Amino acid sequence: MEKKYLIKYSEIGIKGKNRHLFEDMLVKNIKAALRLVLTESYSVRKSDGRIYVIGDDSENDEIISAVTKVFGVAGIAPLTQYEKCGIDELKEHVIRYIEDNYENRDFTFKVNARRADKTYPLTSVDVNVLVGEAVLNAFPETKVDVHEPEVSIYIEIRPVDVNIYSTIYPGPGGMPVGSSGRAMLLLSGGIDSPVAGYLVSKRGVSVDAVYFHAPPYTSERAKQKVVDLAKIISAYTGPIRLHVVNFTDIQMKIYEVCPHDELTIIMRRYMMRLAEHFAAERGCLGLVTGESIGQVASQTMQSMLCTNAVCSLPVYRPLCGFDKLDIVDISERIGAYETSILPFEDCCTIFVAKHPVTKPRLDRIERSEKKLEGKIEELYRQAIETVEIIEI
Repeated sequence: MEKKYLIKYSEIGIKGKNRHLFEDMLVKNIKAALRLVLTESYSVRKSDGRIYVIGDDSENDEIISAVTKVFGVAGIAPLTQYEKCGIDELKEHVIRYIEDNYENRDFTFKVNARRADKTYPLTSVDVNVLVGEAVLNAFPETKVDVHEPEVSIYIEIRPVDVNIYSTIYPGPGGMPVGSSGRAMLLLSGGIDSPVAGYLVSKRGVSVDAVYFHAPPYTSERAKQKVVDLAKIISAYTGPIRLHVVNFTDIQMKIYEVCPHDELTIIMRRYMMRLAEHFAAERGCLGLVTGESIGQVASQTMQSMLCTNAVCSLPVYRPLCGFDKLDIVDISERIGAYETSILPFEDCCTIFVAKHPVTKPRLDRIERSEKKLEGKIEELYRQAIETVEIIEI
C-alpha cells in the first residue's frame, strides 16, 4: 500500500531566489539515503513548495529512520492527502483520519490549519473552529486544548490538494550536505572528532577523512574502530573517503630527535601537513578537527596557533567552545559514543609526553623541527605514497 510523507525544512525556506537549488540538493540527498535502506519502489518529488516521499507503507520505519538522518530535514510527517474540497468534505476527511490513526480517542487536541491557497473561502481560524467542532461532535471523549494538546491535527490547504497529518518525526535540521563545499576531517578513534564531522556536515559541508595509523603501537582493531566511526557518521554526512596514513616512522623520528614535552605539538603539525596534502587532492576548502579549547595540553590557544601555522587552508573547529559533556551528549545522540569509548588507543595517546608543554612558543617549535631536516622528508613522502583509501 502506497504511503506519502511530507518533508519539512526550516532554514532552506529563507534562501530567497536560491531556494530551489537547496531544495534540489535536499531531494538528491533524501534519495541517496533511501537507496541504502529500501527494497520497494519509492519516489521523492517537489510540488508547490513542498517535498514529498512516496513509498510502501510496509517500509514506514525504514523511511522515517533514513530521512531523519538527512541534514536539511527539519521533520518528516506521514500524511493523508485529498483533493482540495469544501469545508463539509474536509470535516469528513479529518474525522476519517482520526478513526484510521487513533484507536484511543480520549485525548486533548488542537486543529492547526494553514491556507497556502489564499482563494479558499474560509480563513485558517474559521477552519480551525469548524473542524474542531466537528471532531468534538464525532468523538465526545476528546477535548480541545490550544496550549498543550496531546494531538495536533495539521491541515494544509494547497492549490490542488489538502494535506492532513498529526505526527512529525524531528530531523537534524541544518543545510543539505554538499551545499557548502568539502572539508577534510582529522578522524581519530575518540569521542570528539566524529562529533566535529557531524556538526560541520550539518552546515552543508561534504566530509572526507584522514586517520593516522601507527602499527604496531596501534592495532588493527584501533583502525577498524575508526572505520566503524566513519560508517556511523556517514549515515548523516553521506559517503566518506577515508585516508589511512601510516604514521609510525614519522612519529618515531620525532620521538628520537625532538624535545619530549613538544612531541604532541610537532606530531600534530605533521598530521596537519599530511591532512592538507590529501585535502588539496580532493578539492577541500578546509580542515576540520575535534579540538575544544583547553580540553587537553595540545588544545590550548597557544597550541592551536602552533598547529595552524603550518596550514594554508583554514582549520575549522566546530567544538572549540563545547564542554566535554556537551560533546558526549551529541556523540550518544548520533550513535557514535559506544564505539568511541572502545579501549583501542590511537597514535596520539601512545606517545603522549608525561609533562607536555601547554603554552608552546611557535619560534621554539620551529627551532625544534629544524632538527628533523634531512631526516623526515623521505618518511613524509612514503606516508603519502602508501596511504590506504577506504570508501565508506
